[in-house]
Amino acid sequence: MTREEIKNRMLSQISDEYDKSQGSFFHDVINALAIELEKAYMNQNKILDQGFVETATGENLDRKAAEQGISRNPPTKAKTIVTIHGLEGVTIEKGTKVASDAASYIITESKTIDSSKEANVPVECEEAGAIGNVPVGAIKYFPVTISGLTSVTNPNPVTNGYNGESDEKLRSRYYNKVRTPATSGNKNHYKNWALEVPGVGDARVLPLWDGNNGTVKVVIIDSEKTGAEPELVAEVKKHIEENRPIGADVTVESASELSIDIKVRLTIDTNNYTMDQVLENIEESIRKYLKEIAFVEDYVSYAQIGSLIFQSKGVMDYSNLTLNDGNSNIVLSNTDVPVLGVITNVE
Repeated sequence: MTREEIKNRMLSQISDEYDKSQGSFFHDVINALAIELEKAYMNQNKILDQGFVETATGENLDRKAAEQGISRNPPTKAKTIVTIHGLEGVTIEKGTKVASDAASYIITESKTIDSSKEANVPVECEEAGAIGNVPVGAIKYFPVTISGLTSVTNPNPVTNGYNGESDEKLRSRYYNKVRTPATSGNKNHYKNWALEVPGVGDARVLPLWDGNNGTVKVVIIDSEKTGAEPELVAEVKKHIEENRPIGADVTVESASELSIDIKVRLTIDTNNYTMDQVLENIEESIRKYLKEIAFVEDYVSYAQIGSLIFQSKGVMDYSNLTLNDGNSNIVLSNTDVPVLGVITNVE
């Protein structure tokens, strides 16, 4: 209800023998009250929204999910092995920090540099979440100079830091549990167990996957809708083993990443965009699309890719589009997850 509606209703209750025109005592007093009542109505609607899973957010959504025994998955800290170079005999103490441009990492195990003048040590990002995910060589600093240590690097990319579960993902998991009841180790039960592990973006359950009773394969993708790291697969396996029915033979695997390489001849708006900018715009759109269809669709749409290219900023027209050197949909198996490969502008 708006301020005007409230004000007019209240004024209508006052006898016309009194002055109710703008600027009068009654008008000004009731107008001020109507403003506050309008705010109260608005807050009332917001409060009401927080009582339903469909519209609740943050802690209020947590409370609604808890009614079904569902907890929001917390963020996890990225972990990796770094290689530190230095003088033989120098001990790298647990708690020592190394860093990338974006994050700091704490060494979790003391090690002594041997005659090779290097040591591989485990580290954990100080801050939980995807901020700890970095490419090869990004961890290259000692925040504080340490005598006897000369350099540090990460020989492998770091990808196992996961952000906390979003409202959208938690809400989806809530509806999945409510609408697909899990009982006695059925297919839904295994999917719910997999989704309870922080970092899991989705899961597919394949009963009787090798033809024998009691065998179950659970295929997972991570929260970025790409193949899962071995550590995440192990966490899911452990969690399911703690909950599965006795006698079930469970296999947990990462989905196989199917790279989608795109070749296309682009006509672009050269007055406002460079080719690199246009390709970045296309890449962003297609990555989003591939995430949306991961474990949802069983093919990558040739037509949809073309539409996304045409709608990308800076694109005026396109031709000669191919996906993995073909001009048709890319079929996905039930263990595939599509990921963007290389986008090439064909001159």
